[in-house]
Amino acid sequence: MDEVAFEKEAKRILKEVENECGWMYETLHIDGKTKGKINYTVWSDVIICSHCGTEIVYWDAAINKQKAEVKEKFNCPTCSSEITKRNVEKAYESWYDNSISQVVRMVKQVPVLINYSIGKKRHEKRPSDLDLEVVSKIGKEPYLYKFPTTKIEDGAKTREPLAFGASYTHLMYSMRNLKILIAILDRINKVNDSRLQNYLKVWFTSSQTRLHRMNRYAAQHQRHVGPLANTLYISSTPAEISPFYFLNLKIKENLLALGSVSSSAIQTGDASKVLIPENSLDYAFIDPPFGHNIMYSDLNIIGEAWRGAKTNSEPEAIENKHQGKGLDEYRALMVSAFKNAYKALKPGRWLTVEFSNTKASVWNSIQTALTDAGFVVANVAALNKGRGGLHAIIGPTAVKQDLIISAYKPNGGFEERFQKEAQTEEGVWDFVRTHLKYLPVTKQQGAMLQFVPERDPRILFDQMVAYYVRKGYPVPISSQEFQIGLAQHFIERDGMYFLPDQVAEYDRKKMTSGELKQMTMFVSDEASAIQWLRQLIKEKPQTFSDINPQFMQQLGGWSKNEAQLDLRELLNQNFLCYDGKGPVPEQIHAYLSTNWKELRNLPKDDPTLVAKARDRWYVPDPNKAGDLEKLREKALLKEFEEYKEVKKKLKVFRLEAVRAGFKKAWQERDYAVIVAVADKIPNNVLEEDPKLLMWYDQAVTRMGGE
Repeated sequence: MDEVAFEKEAKRILKEVENECGWMYETLHIDGKTKGKINYTVWSDVIICSHCGTEIVYWDAAINKQKAEVKEKFNCPTCSSEITKRNVEKAYESWYDNSISQVVRMVKQVPVLINYSIGKKRHEKRPSDLDLEVVSKIGKEPYLYKFPTTKIEDGAKTREPLAFGASYTHLMYSMRNLKILIAILDRINKVNDSRLQNYLKVWFTSSQTRLHRMNRYAAQHQRHVGPLANTLYISSTPAEISPFYFLNLKIKENLLALGSVSSSAIQTGDASKVLIPENSLDYAFIDPPFGHNIMYSDLNIIGEAWRGAKTNSEPEAIENKHQGKGLDEYRALMVSAFKNAYKALKPGRWLTVEFSNTKASVWNSIQTALTDAGFVVANVAALNKGRGGLHAIIGPTAVKQDLIISAYKPNGGFEERFQKEAQTEEGVWDFVRTHLKYLPVTKQQGAMLQFVPERDPRILFDQMVAYYVRKGYPVPISSQEFQIGLAQHFIERDGMYFLPDQVAEYDRKKMTSGELKQMTMFVSDEASAIQWLRQLIKEKPQTFSDINPQFMQQLGGWSKNEAQLDLRELLNQNFLCYDGKGPVPEQIHAYLSTNWKELRNLPKDDPTLVAKARDRWYVPDPNKAGDLEKLREKALLKEFEEYKEVKKKLKVFRLEAVRAGFKKAWQERDYAVIVAVADKIPNNVLEEDPKLLMWYDQAVTRMGGE
């Protein structure tokens, strides 16, 4: 775009309209003689006293301009009754709107403060009678140019303008601003050069952000602060900015944009259908919608009205009850978008997804959608927006911060091999080997080395299971066999597994960083309780009486739907206790000899050592934990059988039993059982648990296919 041509034409149009409409934004200085140009005018709601029925200007009663504060409680100037804004009615006014041929009823607002400039100096004043006459005159003058009158429909985010009385988009503007804007647009439409005309429209629409009624005045800051993000909220004290002032600022901004050289190719459209050649992208970054966080099409109505185009909201990937979209519909739309990205990405290359603070159910929907599309999640980190860096996070549902999900498209060689190996155990180790290559070797917070949760054997097992399930294969190995096989095929450090070249890098980093910072655990259910206990007694084998008070402190965040197990039951099903018979187990021996000098270099059957070690719980070695695992699984499946027989909804149950039952049913291709039990558990539990959601989604898909 020719910068000089744009600037010249924009300034010409602005000057021409100012010659025609400039009087609308003129005011007399407090000396009554000097003319000033209005920068913005603050308006105020008029409210009705619930005691005496008097109309009150909200600004006068509730705003203390000198102290820059807004009072929560204030008194009626007529009857002195105490009033709160929340408990009063707003006054309304009605008039006939020729442009839509109907009576409009809107909240009554009056001008209360004018900010204006004489030369380069700014001033403020209360509107004079002359200023009020100008406002009245503007209201009576006819519209001289055509403008869009788009009806605002009932939607997820349109309640505020509709309650205000702005049932059409043009009513979202003061009459003064609307008349000036349509005069500008009329002149833009008459520009002969189509490219120049289009860029002038960019300038015009980019100026809309502050020129409507949603632009707020904040008394606390004594300035206008713009609209409230992601809403169509109209405040009780809006700031009406001069289009001449603001469009002039936007000329400068657009010139800066034109001045920056760009070699980007821009394509817009539905992310599930946007045309990108297959296997052509080296990298993709996606910042998707997050459930019901932002209602994009609802919030777009004003811009769309000016452009004469409307969003097709059918493929819009959001949760929106007005559009009939819940979490399932949202997830399906996300899957179709991720599948398109998967197809476009080269094998072995990366996708990054930014995820902002929202519900665990939406977080799990995005993870599920990614894996449904074929991606394998390799890393989740928290995005530090203040410093622009990433730092490690622990736990798959740490959604109270901005997260970055890194996922990869498996390379073609592995995909081909997997087709041949899927039914064998070799397929498992090929997957883990490939997956470990993609995982971060270390994570650091400051100088301290952090635990890499993605290298934890349980999370590796879950990733492997998810990959098999999504490919439609039964899992050829139990979790216990997986743990034993991990130790045989890979190298372990600090509870994490590495490839040979990776472990050398990890060891070097650990030498320079010192001790490893362990995971911070949050106990909310049986699985996290087991993980917390494993971490506790692996570091320090201890007795039941030592463990119990620490365990009780962790139970504050226990899920209301999760059956609360007794500590003894958790210990008996998952850990071993040394009864004093036979030699002291290695884990207990290592802990005691490290912490008590007198116990060092003693044989493992020494009576002093045995006495100190007796009744301590410890984490079983993977090779010896098989029987324990089988007993636990048997108990869980027995409980799941009861859930199958129950006719009513399950309110409190063992989530681990449902997971074990779903896994067994999947192996036996009994998809109907998965769907039947899923229908008995609360929706939010299903939506917030990535494992259950995976089994359920796949079962529904398979039933549909058969």
